[in-house]
Amino acid sequence: MDPNKLSVLEALDSAKTQWYHAKAIVIAGMGFFTDAYDLFCISTVSKLLGRLYYADRDPTAPGKLPVHINNAVIGVALCGTLSGQLVFGWLGDKLGRKKVYGITLILMTICAICSGISFGCSAKAVIGTLCFFRFWLGFGIGGDYPLSATIMSEYANKSTRGAFIAAVFAMQGMGIIFAGLVSMIVSHLFLQANPAPKFKNNHVLSVQPNADYAWRIVLMLGALPAILTYYWRLKMPETGRYTAVIEGNAKQAAANMGRVLDIEIESEQEKLATFKSNNDYSLLSRKFFERHGLHLIGTSTTWFLLDIAFYSQNLTQKDIFPVMGLTDKAPDVNALEEMFQISRAMFVVAMFGTFPGYWFTVAFIEKLGRYKIQLMGFLMMTVFMFIIGFKYEYLATREHKVLFGVLYGLTFFFANFGPNSTTFVLPAELFPTRVRSTCHAISAASGKAGAMVSAFGVQSYTVGNDKKLIKKAMIFLAVTNLLGFFFTFLVTETKGRSLEEISGEDGHMDKPETQMTSNRDISEVQEP
Repeated sequence: MDPNKLSVLEALDSAKTQWYHAKAIVIAGMGFFTDAYDLFCISTVSKLLGRLYYADRDPTAPGKLPVHINNAVIGVALCGTLSGQLVFGWLGDKLGRKKVYGITLILMTICAICSGISFGCSAKAVIGTLCFFRFWLGFGIGGDYPLSATIMSEYANKSTRGAFIAAVFAMQGMGIIFAGLVSMIVSHLFLQANPAPKFKNNHVLSVQPNADYAWRIVLMLGALPAILTYYWRLKMPETGRYTAVIEGNAKQAAANMGRVLDIEIESEQEKLATFKSNNDYSLLSRKFFERHGLHLIGTSTTWFLLDIAFYSQNLTQKDIFPVMGLTDKAPDVNALEEMFQISRAMFVVAMFGTFPGYWFTVAFIEKLGRYKIQLMGFLMMTVFMFIIGFKYEYLATREHKVLFGVLYGLTFFFANFGPNSTTFVLPAELFPTRVRSTCHAISAASGKAGAMVSAFGVQSYTVGNDKKLIKKAMIFLAVTNLLGFFFTFLVTETKGRSLEEISGEDGHMDKPETQMTSNRDISEVQEP
């Protein structure tokens, strides 16, 4: 045991994997399940919103949301997420991980329910209400990113920490699958009860009035998993690292973690005072910049670049599905049929492309390491998106739809068996306890800035199904992935090391400085 390390931290690092770790993964993971469901279910209903509220703009074609409104409906939650990440991430370091953790879930529950409520029946009122509540829904979702990652990293042992954090994040894949599945079930049930002709046969009757309930139900169901896990979040104790290092209560930290791990842990209050004094520096200090400045730039830029590509894939896939032959053209279906087909296609892509990648990361992250997986993922995404971009006219035909689907699915696979998972893991490990949640929040907020580039920029190229514009978008995304590959070199491998060793909290980064000072003092004494 390191003589400078607190017993409670040593106990957490060396603890065997047990039931409490699994429980923590499920509790934190259900938050991410909810986050992903709420963020991505909007893609399954946005075209339905266009048919319901903007049908009179062009009677010769199905109604669709104007580009700026479509971008706002999909992107407003991302704006809220970015804000929530910064606010709740900072509060997580100031007030405690546990205190803030329950607030985010309450906010997500209320706003998910309210997303299905409209203050008025006009298009302006419905879209305005939806955007308002989805902003605050995103605000709550934002808090879950830094808090879930930080809590899991501070609970886990050093040999399986990466796999545990990745497992929490893998619940995002489940959330995307269920967003497609729930929307598919709801639209199918409404379709069975409300049959209607295709748009090309009757443009008025093709839009079922009761479809207005379908999208509301899909959005409101996002509150259910949050409600189910609220009680268990309240029962989770504060992390031992926060209690000891930030609150300075070694006795309480030892008691809490001893009860969780079912072992006796020495409190060591005197040793804690020395530990705290060696690590009492702020985010804006020179010491932080020298030790972690490049790491923070690395985690922020890679997440920013990754999310431009990742959210572009997820938010624009509804526009690419017809090209791949997964959905019929809009005039050939009625409103609920279109919602059903988009949901089914999203479910299939998520199940066979998105979902496996997450769990490949969980399986291999402690063998290959975060660094190699991130480099590999960025490189493979670059290759496949360049192929899709340069060969788009060739691939976007009925004859080559299988090849297109395979290539498109592989970009999802290597996003998740790659940087989409590792950009979440690394910021939870690289930084000191005192600013860990804030640094993860800054990195995650950079990611959401990238997602906003996708929602408000890249999506404008795909919404009209123009092949030349989609081709340009794909090549642009390939370039962003290539940049992500190079910015990965700013971070370091964290596999198999304790959080204190990685961040320098164990004092090993201070030893050269101490040694230099001692040598200087000795030389001064020896001078005549």
